[in-house]
Amino acid sequence: MHKIFVACLALVFLQFQTVTSSAANLIANISLSSQTMTVSQNGIVKYRWKVSTARKGYVTPKGSWSAKWLSKNHRSRKYDNAPMPYAVFFNGGYAVHATFDLKRLGRPASHGCVRLHPDNAAQFFSMTSRNGLKNTRIVVTR
Repeated sequence: MHKIFVACLALVFLQFQTVTSSAANLIANISLSSQTMTVSQNGIVKYRWKVSTARKGYVTPKGSWSAKWLSKNHRSRKYDNAPMPYAVFFNGGYAVHATFDLKRLGRPASHGCVRLHPDNAAQFFSMTSRNGLKNTRIVVTR
């Protein structure tokens, strides 16, 4: 009897997992440890890119968020009007955006945002725009 109850509970849980994961059809998985971003659409990996996340003394928050807003030619109000092209904001002032500091891609270098090569940032920005903010998820893990 106990095994049946546990099996039923597992099935119910899996149903909710499927609904949750299918809610966003565009997912950017950012790995802080490997400094990469893997972009999946409808469960299929489309891209794997080098990124730069927070350097020592700064934080890239870990968690899972839907994309909140887009800004194609954004400039930072906090960091001396620094360019943040193709910004996809996901948590307050944190965004996935382009960088021109290409030599640092693949290692921590930012104030907390997730930096990409400009071509990759433009591609992700375009995909997010087409798929919609509610259908785009940014997931940051260790």
